Amino acid sequence: MRLLSSSCFTSTFLPLLLLFCHIASVISQKSDSALTVVENPEGDDEEEEVTVDPEKEVEEEELEVIQPTEEWQTLKPGQAVPAGSHVRLNLQTGQREVRLGEEQRKYWTQGHREEEEDQPSFSPEELKQALKKIKADMNTGSKDTEQQDSVASKFRPLEELKRDMAQLEMLVETDVQIMKRLLEQLNSSNSTTEQRLSILLELEYLVHQVDNAQTLCSMGGLHTILQGLNSSDFRLQESSAFVLGSALASNPVVQVKAVENGALQTLLTTLATAEPLHVKKKVLFAMASLLRNFPYAQRHFLSHGGLQVLSELFKADRGGVLRTRIVTMLCDMINEKELISQTGLDSVLDSSHEERVRQYSEVSLQGALLEEGWCGLVPELLESTEHDYREKALQALLAMSTVCLDQYRSDSSLLGALVSLKDQYEEMVQSEMILGEENSYFSEMVELIVALQVRMKG
Repeated sequence: MRLLSSSCFTSTFLPLLLLFCHIASVISQKSDSALTVVENPEGDDEEEEVTVDPEKEVEEEELEVIQPTEEWQTLKPGQAVPAGSHVRLNLQTGQREVRLGEEQRKYWTQGHREEEEDQPSFSPEELKQALKKIKADMNTGSKDTEQQDSVASKFRPLEELKRDMAQLEMLVETDVQIMKRLLEQLNSSNSTTEQRLSILLELEYLVHQVDNAQTLCSMGGLHTILQGLNSSDFRLQESSAFVLGSALASNPVVQVKAVENGALQTLLTTLATAEPLHVKKKVLFAMASLLRNFPYAQRHFLSHGGLQVLSELFKADRGGVLRTRIVTMLCDMINEKELISQTGLDSVLDSSHEERVRQYSEVSLQGALLEEGWCGLVPELLESTEHDYREKALQALLAMSTVCLDQYRSDSSLLGALVSLKDQYEEMVQSEMILGEENSYFSEMVELIVALQVRMKG
């Protein structure tokens, strides 16, 4: 019996003794997990559950953090677990296992679990690098703020700029205000010649607009400009004629006002006097602008001896610059009347066109050209070496051929000049063809000469 009792004691108490010894040894070890013994809530004799001591400090760089779940996971040596996790020692396997603590499991819903599974995990080293980057970004942001403050200090506030812009808008002048101010300065006795020249230059720029030119007339500026044509200073005469011509160009309202203010007589007087060439060029420009598409002015031009004045000017000019301008102006006047007459055959035209046809019928320009000897003057321009001068002369001869044809046929110098020019331009056309170049200009010159010769032979 004693033997049996000893044997029972051994079989009963020996396992318990071993268990307590093992637990004591585990507790005494300096484990990285800092485990403590707790009651086994599941009543499993082979397992003891422990929790992590949250006050245990562990160096982050030496540990690998494991992410607990609802299921028990084996905890490898050197691995760390988050605070609040449950860790137990599996007595069957001798390994530590970890799962979520009760507080963690309380908030671990299915949606939260899925969200956490989708999020990437980061190692301690990555977290340290991210923290360094955050600090660097904060320093950079501070520097950027200082730089923005430095840049902002160099510029004016928006509200101040708005106030200044509002004041500037009050100072902006319209074209009408500018012309009014310029005319006042032009009429001022305190203005110097240089100032007047500058004012006339500004006015010439402004009157290119039809409305501005008409406004200038309504302000009385036309009278001031005409006074400049009578100035003793040739520069003021030239600039005044330039402003007048620009205001008259394609502006019927200003053309009428100019004739009413005596502009035609003033221009003819200026052309008839011994003025420099550059002044007469600008005066011819103003005259051409006044007469273009204005039969009333053309009729008064003829009745006031305009062709005689141009004839003297043509004879005195040996360079050909004024001759070309005069011939071009006369040619344009002839072609205008011819075009109006041809258009007048259309029965659908309105009464205003009929009035223009009537006015042009009162302008006997070609008859006056014949009487004033222009049939013999224009061919002299063919003697020029300039192709442009010759072209203008040929166009004018064709336009005047209606009244000058008999005189052309009896002018041997004209006949010889046409033959010589034709041969010259045909050679130029052939030379260009040989070189592989195509220039229709010389071909057009040949066509003009041939057209005039055909009319003379017919």
